[in-house]
Amino acid sequence: MSQANELYQQVILDHNRNPRNYHPMAEATHVCHGHNPLCGDNITVFAKVNVDATGNETLEDLSFQGNGCAICKASSSLMTAQLKGKPVAEAKSLFGEFHEMVKGNLNPETQANHLGKLKLFEGVKEYSSRIKCATLSWHALMGALDRKEEATTE
Repeated sequence: MSQANELYQQVILDHNRNPRNYHPMAEATHVCHGHNPLCGDNITVFAKVNVDATGNETLEDLSFQGNGCAICKASSSLMTAQLKGKPVAEAKSLFGEFHEMVKGNLNPETQANHLGKLKLFEGVKEYSSRIKCATLSWHALMGALDRKEEATTE
């Protein structure tokens, strides 16, 4: 097993067993439930969006709760950790990069990106059935920001 693959597995297992930001958020301004009908993953994303005097939106706080496979929970955990405190516009841009990477359309080693630790999910592109697991919480976050109550990977 390569070092990169081993690191990927360790990070996924750690974030699955000890997910960061795993709690409901009573003060959330945006909430969306995500469901992956293929494997049964169910994730609810909670966001507290702050709008400053100039109209700029920031993800002041971000969390999730639900059940899903290790890839789904780890992706949700890493997503919330990376996006908390970021401008909403940056979160939307990062969703695009992440989605393109896991579909195999963005090579994080050779193409400009802002993925950081999220690069660990690049290997998901090799398992098409797992792409929806990795992106479910992202779809739920985008749904929440669009004021939708539900999002799906379909």
